[in-house]
Amino acid sequence: MLTLNLPPPSSVTFSKSIHKHPFNASLLDPNLASRSQHRTPPCPSLFFTKPTSHLNESGHPFALSCKPISKIPNLRHPFGLSSRPTSQIPRAASEANPDGVSEIEVAKPNKTLQLAVVFGFWYFQNIVFNIYNKKVLNIFPFPWLLASFQLFCGSLWMLLLWSFKLQPAPKVSKSFIIALLGPALFHTIGHISACVSFSKVAVSFTHVIKSAEPVFSVVFSSLLGDSYPLPVWLSILPIVFGCSLAAVTEVTFNVGGLWGALISNVGFVFRNIFSKRSLQSFKEVNGLNLYGWITILSFFYLFPVAIFVEGSQWVGGYHKAIETIGKPATFYLWVMLSGVFYHLYNQSSYEALDEISPLTFSVGNTMKRVVVIVATVLVFRNPVRPLNALGSAIAIFGTFLYSQATAKKKDGGEKKS
Repeated sequence: MLTLNLPPPSSVTFSKSIHKHPFNASLLDPNLASRSQHRTPPCPSLFFTKPTSHLNESGHPFALSCKPISKIPNLRHPFGLSSRPTSQIPRAASEANPDGVSEIEVAKPNKTLQLAVVFGFWYFQNIVFNIYNKKVLNIFPFPWLLASFQLFCGSLWMLLLWSFKLQPAPKVSKSFIIALLGPALFHTIGHISACVSFSKVAVSFTHVIKSAEPVFSVVFSSLLGDSYPLPVWLSILPIVFGCSLAAVTEVTFNVGGLWGALISNVGFVFRNIFSKRSLQSFKEVNGLNLYGWITILSFFYLFPVAIFVEGSQWVGGYHKAIETIGKPATFYLWVMLSGVFYHLYNQSSYEALDEISPLTFSVGNTMKRVVVIVATVLVFRNPVRPLNALGSAIAIFGTFLYSQATAKKKDGGEKKS
């Protein structure tokens, strides 16, 4: 009978390592793995802030882990890949996480919540501006003075942000100011023209006509040398048709209001075109600072002209407005709200553009017009005919198609380059 003399089992114990950040997405990329072995960066923020086209300091595109790869021996692979099946990586992460929730699962709701807050503030501020702007113009029909005051509020707001270091102040040079003169001039034209339109027609009608801005953008950009594919040209057809139908069926139609909205479109289109052409050397200036300086220059453009156009009527118009409203404090409050929220909604739009892609921003801007139109119709109880509503819907749907078509154009250009 054979007997096997086996050695007694050795007492081997395995210590369970607990990692604060068990799942490192850089393990899935050998380039990121090799880069993280050479240096140990400071721990970045675990929250999503602004999406950027470059990696963060740790070489991790999602900023989820700040631990070097060498400290995760159980998941390490010589080639930077996990030795476990891919389907088990999230499970391993959740097992090592005492809360049972991976950072990726937490980050997505945080990002969604952040975008919801940004869009919510943007829409709310825009609605407040449009309501109180129209309330003031109904009893004080002097859009040149009101538009100047709104630019003054924006200028003062930005100066306060820079003075208290709540916003990094840009480096200002003579060449920078010269480059801004053109965009600021067209911004002034766009703003005052829109304000004139608001004073003569319903807010909803002005916004429907302003939704035709893509038409002017395509036409003028094409004349200046840009080319657009056929889908972009087709997308502007429903915009033209919808705006035309809305115009001929508008109850509050006024020629001055229509021309004001159209000139506003031209002004803002040329502002965007000149900004791209003249500010290429100042890409280090972020969007909010750029808008702040455009606002300041626009105020100096507009206010002297406002004095010339309306100045002699302001005193009499003020007394009439006070008699109409009854309480001076209410009038001052309305004027202040229109000025402050004019700047705030523009500031929120720039912050939204920093947080999301241009396509998402375009879709959000289209939906913003829908929200504003519906809100102002409910507040002011403007009569809306069925054909007018249909034309407005077609025009806004056309702007949505335009944003989709231009996004595909940009994606195609990036792939070719």
